[in-house]
Amino acid sequence: MAEEMRIVLRNYGKIDPLKLEEYLAAGGYKALEKARAMAPTDLIEEIKKSNLRGRGGAGFNCGQKWFFAQQAQADKKYVICNADEGEPGTYKDRLIMQGDPQSILEGMAICGHAIGAKQGYIYCRGEYPYVVDILKQAIEQAQDLLGDFRIEVRAGAGAYVCGEETALIESIEGHRGEPRFKPPFPGVQGLWGKPTIVNNVETFANIPVILTKGAEWYASIGDPSYPGTKVLTLTGDVNNKTFFEVPSDTTVRQVIFELGGGIPGGKQFKAVQIGGSSGGFIPESLLDTPISFDALAKIGATLGSGAVLVMDETRDMVDVAETIARFFEHESCGKCAPCREGTARIHEIISKIKDSQGRAADIALLKKLGGVMSIACLCGLGQAAPTPILTSLRYFAVDYEAKL
Repeated sequence: MAEEMRIVLRNYGKIDPLKLEEYLAAGGYKALEKARAMAPTDLIEEIKKSNLRGRGGAGFNCGQKWFFAQQAQADKKYVICNADEGEPGTYKDRLIMQGDPQSILEGMAICGHAIGAKQGYIYCRGEYPYVVDILKQAIEQAQDLLGDFRIEVRAGAGAYVCGEETALIESIEGHRGEPRFKPPFPGVQGLWGKPTIVNNVETFANIPVILTKGAEWYASIGDPSYPGTKVLTLTGDVNNKTFFEVPSDTTVRQVIFELGGGIPGGKQFKAVQIGGSSGGFIPESLLDTPISFDALAKIGATLGSGAVLVMDETRDMVDVAETIARFFEHESCGKCAPCREGTARIHEIISKIKDSQGRAADIALLKKLGGVMSIACLCGLGQAAPTPILTSLRYFAVDYEAKL
């Protein structure tokens, strides 16, 4: 793994996550100390200058998001860490929380100082009860260093849609996890109607390093439009099923054939899906695309959570697409008609094609339905649900045609 560059995972495997003194010995909380000596506007400018973009999937500029919340006038503001890691094949947030929880707490406290918030929440996936225990112990140990910034852990109930920030906020408030209409965005009107910052675990873990080493240093790493590193989790038909952190200008080919060790059993590569179930499928002809957010978006794919699922020549793309379509039909919250009806209809049509009952008109219908959903659905779940279907139709049409 010589190609790795560990920024987020800088302490992973090097310190005991439940010993605060080891995090402090590694330079922990120096960034928070530095941040509290800065004016909030200067602190936000430093984060803006680094061009750190959200690592949860949306890729929005972190400093700009903080600026909106800092400018909003309110008697209370909140900081939320989105640890609802529900994307199949993704476990990078779990690694960070298990191996270096203090880096998340420090990042949240820095954000709290920047926007004027005294309360933070970590919304952790319900399937991670042992991680919740680690986080609670870490918070208890660090409370003196956090000062008047308080952090609570809230556990979700396993709804995939709660990875979306407004559905997550609804869940914390005690309501059913369903997305809100935007605007207003959470930075202006979020938790209990107050300005709220929602950032991913990986995003917060980057913050202390940026302040310690400087925005210019961070901005110089990887792709200029999406600087820094990305933690990837590699699964599927690949020799090294593992995780690693690499600069954002690393290509998909390098990820699979160098870090991943290639395809096992002497088989040929067929496709790779990046970003979890909502990610697009990439054929071999596009493997030299960098893993940066914008580069992948240009070819119709997504970086998302950084899950990388590799498939060899034996995989049937229609079968894979049907499994994904079933997943999204099940996970749709049902609040908006385009997603509620669209996910069910996509699953129905692909099941029909898979059973060799489909016609050419069904392919056209899938493309039309997917295009409508990508712009008409209320939240990112419905908007991204057609992405794997549309990219499999674009790049692997032969698999569909063989079943018509």
